[in-house]
Amino acid sequence: MFSKPYISLLITTTVFGAARAWFRVPCTLPLVQERIDPIVQPGVSPSQHLHTVHGASNFVDDATYESLQASRCTSCQVLQDMSNYWVPTLYFHDKTNDTYELVPNGGLLVYYQNRGQGDVSNGGPGLKAFPAGFRMISGNPALRTKKPGEGSQAELAERAIGWSCLRYSVNKANYDGYQFSGRLIPFYFVVALVCINNPKRFNAHINMPACWDGKNLDSADHRSHVAFLSDLDNGACPSTHPVTTMMLFYEITWDVHNFADRWDVNNPNAWPFVYSTGDPTGYSSHGDFFSGWDVTALQNAIDHCNNPNDDTGSGDTEACSYLTVQSSATANNCKISPSVSEMTTGVLDALPGCNPLQFGPGDATIYTDSDCPGH
Repeated sequence: MFSKPYISLLITTTVFGAARAWFRVPCTLPLVQERIDPIVQPGVSPSQHLHTVHGASNFVDDATYESLQASRCTSCQVLQDMSNYWVPTLYFHDKTNDTYELVPNGGLLVYYQNRGQGDVSNGGPGLKAFPAGFRMISGNPALRTKKPGEGSQAELAERAIGWSCLRYSVNKANYDGYQFSGRLIPFYFVVALVCINNPKRFNAHINMPACWDGKNLDSADHRSHVAFLSDLDNGACPSTHPVTTMMLFYEITWDVHNFADRWDVNNPNAWPFVYSTGDPTGYSSHGDFFSGWDVTALQNAIDHCNNPNDDTGSGDTEACSYLTVQSSATANNCKISPSVSEMTTGVLDALPGCNPLQFGPGDATIYTDSDCPGH
């Protein structure tokens, strides 16, 4: 049941000029969907908004590298990767009844890409594996509009968020893809005009930073210790962040077609999809990464599984002898129960937590349960 999203994502990436050297970490249906965040709100339960989580089974609010390494299973298919990956959950807002329903998640595919001037293929010293306990985020849950002109790294951070649609083509073996930058094309346009008609899937794209300061596993804002390549998916690292890592590229699949007959795609005022951050604009899309990698295995994969003369050069993860790939069926059996006792599925009167819809264009107010109006 997972092969179609994974194949289509690969085709989309190929069509739009993605990695020339890379491997994939496919993740099946979510490990869990709940309100905890061991990066932004470590030790806090519940956290501010609902996340869709993939990866290692020891996903808890106070997770550490050691605890992730001790996980009993992972919902992703590479066994040397006990990382967690998480994103805000997508909901359908039924405006007639003012209720919310969770949009089914069709899986996550993470591309590990050899990019930048630090890569050996570009004459650099070589990419470095993420050190034990490394964490980072890309995107901003408070954003409700684009903000050009704030500086090169700020602009890159905006362009790191995007969307695409995958269409099941009639009488074709593969899929047609449409890709849009979140900074250029509104969320509404992508889903309403491209994703809904015919059986299609909506994908959120997130580029992660690939430059590290070489010192800090995290930073106060969870961004300052990392930076984007100068061309986002290639180029140079800034002098402040001289260590080049692999560039992670998330593709998150949402089955928006399930709701195609419940709203008028030609009416912008009927727009029904919102993130769990209370965001109907799409600009708050973001991704979190807490590395649980076996550092030696990842470094070996970087150094040795990038051979243009064999299948490792075309992104075949199973061709890398340093990585063990489990089946999607086995990975999908890795599930945990939410630690937060609240309703997140079914028909809801409000988004989980204190997340009223905030349309912008100003940044959203980030409420917690304790300061929620009327709490």
